[in-house]
Amino acid sequence: MKGKLLLGEIAAYLNVELRGDPLLQILGLNTLKEAREGEIAFLANPKYVKDLPSCNASVVILSLQHADCFSGHCLITDHPYLAYARLSAKFDKVADYQNTTHPSSTIDPSAVIATDVYIGPNVVIEAGVQISSGCQIQANSVIGQNSSIGENGYLAANVTVYHNVKIGDRVRVHSGSVLGADGFGIAPRGDGSWQKIHQIGGVSIGHDVEIGACSTIDRGALQDTVIGNGVKIDNHVQIAHNAVVGDNTAMAAYSGLAGSAKIGQNCILGGDACIVGHVTVCDNVMLTARTLVTKSISKPGSYSSGSTPLMSSREWRKNSVRIGQLDKLARRVDKIEK
Repeated sequence: MKGKLLLGEIAAYLNVELRGDPLLQILGLNTLKEAREGEIAFLANPKYVKDLPSCNASVVILSLQHADCFSGHCLITDHPYLAYARLSAKFDKVADYQNTTHPSSTIDPSAVIATDVYIGPNVVIEAGVQISSGCQIQANSVIGQNSSIGENGYLAANVTVYHNVKIGDRVRVHSGSVLGADGFGIAPRGDGSWQKIHQIGGVSIGHDVEIGACSTIDRGALQDTVIGNGVKIDNHVQIAHNAVVGDNTAMAAYSGLAGSAKIGQNCILGGDACIVGHVTVCDNVMLTARTLVTKSISKPGSYSSGSTPLMSSREWRKNSVRIGQLDKLARRVDKIEK
């Protein structure tokens, strides 16, 4: 926890209604079932209202309609989950790194680095790099030539940023991710072999972006691959060359965009959802888990094409056989209807 927090201070920070003692000291955050005295829990899903009477938390964040269901202190808001999300920053036990440069790091003399940047062990910073105020570059990360990082950026250990990658302010990139590797560009030769297409574009990442562990964003073939402001990318996400991700879009694990695919603003991609190349998805679209988008979407809404829902193995085997019979059955129905 970052210092001592009083309940009144928390209520003011969240701008929510307080029912209880503003001088109560808060020690941490927890779930409804696991919270103890001195901790704050939250009720975001109404199906857990039944857990409120037995909750041992000193404080619960909840909506007005559920406030009378808890006998302890309450923080009342129309958006309990959002309040919890904001409050989590106050209890994040992140190490406080001093503004130092580890002696094992390698920094090109032409790099321009703000005075209050932390650079960890074995970091490599190449020529022409610009790193702005408040950044942290953790151990073994590499930043390639002429790349830039905006203010208060964070690269976890073992992040690779290739050359000509532009990263905005307040961007967090987690371990193992690679920004700016070559896109999958190849041209067929007459003899069946392949000619590499050199990827001479870059990557442009907006402000307030978070990129999970082991995700990859390839550089563009000619123009930049673009990630908008506020985009949230989970672990193991692939974004191919010249793709465009609109502002405030969220992509869950194993989702991906093929080359030159474009997805609009405020979209959500469920796990393993994929968009094929040169397809455009408009703003405010949700793709449920394992949805495969093979044509452009121009109307906002929720779309699904995922794998067969869960069933017993016995049912699955029977249905698999029936799927193979669909064409024959359709032809028989056509004959009957004629």
